[in-house]
Amino acid sequence: MQSLTVLAYVSFSIIICQFPTIVQEYSKASPGLCKVTTLPNGIRVASENTPGHFSAVGVYVGAGSRYETDKTRGVSHILDRLAFKSTANRSADQVVEELESLGGNIMCSSSRECMMYQSAIFSQDLDRVMSLLSDVITRPTIDPLEVEEQRMTAMYEIEEIWSKPEMILPEILHTVAYQNNTLGNPLLCPPENLEAMSPELIKSYMKDWYRPERMVIAACGAEHDKVVDLAYKCFGSLPKSVEPIDTVETHAEALRRQAAVAAEGGKEKPSLVKSFFRSSNSNTSKLTPYEIASQPAHYTGGTSFLDVGVESPLTHIYVAFEGLSINDPDIYTLATLQILLGGGGSFSAGGPGKGMYSRLFTNVLNQHYGVESCQSFNHCYTDSGLFGIAGSCRPDYANVLLEVICRELDIVSRSDVAEYFAVSELDLSRAKNQLKSSLLMNLESRMVQLEDLGRQVGVHGKKTGIDEMLARIDDINLDELRRVAGRIVRGAVGISTGGTGKASVVVQGNLRGLTDVNKVIEKYGLGSGQ
Repeated sequence: MQSLTVLAYVSFSIIICQFPTIVQEYSKASPGLCKVTTLPNGIRVASENTPGHFSAVGVYVGAGSRYETDKTRGVSHILDRLAFKSTANRSADQVVEELESLGGNIMCSSSRECMMYQSAIFSQDLDRVMSLLSDVITRPTIDPLEVEEQRMTAMYEIEEIWSKPEMILPEILHTVAYQNNTLGNPLLCPPENLEAMSPELIKSYMKDWYRPERMVIAACGAEHDKVVDLAYKCFGSLPKSVEPIDTVETHAEALRRQAAVAAEGGKEKPSLVKSFFRSSNSNTSKLTPYEIASQPAHYTGGTSFLDVGVESPLTHIYVAFEGLSINDPDIYTLATLQILLGGGGSFSAGGPGKGMYSRLFTNVLNQHYGVESCQSFNHCYTDSGLFGIAGSCRPDYANVLLEVICRELDIVSRSDVAEYFAVSELDLSRAKNQLKSSLLMNLESRMVQLEDLGRQVGVHGKKTGIDEMLARIDDINLDELRRVAGRIVRGAVGISTGGTGKASVVVQGNLRGLTDVNKVIEKYGLGSGQ
């Protein structure tokens, strides 16, 4: 009997070894290798066996608000909240008991393009957490009582987020920048859709998007063969899709369609959404999952003004332009530009490496005492992005803040300004060093390393090594920085994506006396598409 067991194990190991595998060097400074194996049903299994006492494992699903239709709007939000509830094999209490006995850090989160189930656990518990993740992701009960409970919780969550400008305004900015399409779909479930969140609707959404070819199982600090073995045991029973909508293929198709739209001069989209949650009659419910998955993002730009009355202590201003996708070769230069602009709040602990010498600190926060906060942001997606500056100030200072934001965006793209205002070699060197140190220090975190691995493999089918990233950052010079800055703030990204090139502006607060925003933007030649 023992010899039969050994023979069966050897046979299974041979089968595992025959699965197609990509092997990459993670870094010349690290002995570990990045390996990616594709299971017969299409699931990608990726690992980096970096040393440590803990292991991290996660499952990344190509689903999220971007792939929702008018009918399923908000499902990702509810699905996020339903994670780690009852399954076909475990009751809700048993799931909680298992989570508590594992310890570590186990969580689920949703984004526009990905559902992430992640854990950091003791290395010896890898098989237990893999079994639990398999149960939660592939065999959830979606009990009506659990759905009802999460609908009520979601409503409180939505109300709380709407009361915090720093949380809701980036969401509104996306609806303005991508009106009625893809990245403009809200992350939060619309209140009017909560009642429609039935177990049947949620299961239908999962059937469309929780497919094996849209999943990546990633692990850090574990042997690749063991991870593949466990993945095959726990997820190998998922049937291969008859009509696959592989994440790597659909992302590539979206980029091809985007390039075709750009070649035709782009398309004008309908006017500004009437509200944050309402969308036009876009008939997205009639599209097939493949058509939805391969639909490119279309940047529209626009403005949204939210007057909350004279009681508002601060006015919040967001000015953004179409940024770059993760596939764009200029992405490292844009990341350096964000670090160079930097910024933060008017009160900061400061200290080395805290960005106190960034341009928004030295030129804005240290010069304009009516400004409460001012910082740059860079949202990056598979086929588009948003780059800009967000600031808060006293209501009577709003026009000054708007002018200052536009001035800073204009200056970083020009070489014909006074030396005092121009970006210097010292500024650039400081920003490059900060970006590299931030990148390396963040990747020391198991969870950051895990998410980076899982999401890169989900989009590209492989991972870009850290050495290549650092080399690309080192290659950036001042001319390159100004060129990329100009490409963004002048609206020229639309030449390759089909976007409008217009600015996206959101202002919330006491708007009495607010100047014509578009005239200020035009004055500095921003978003002109030139």
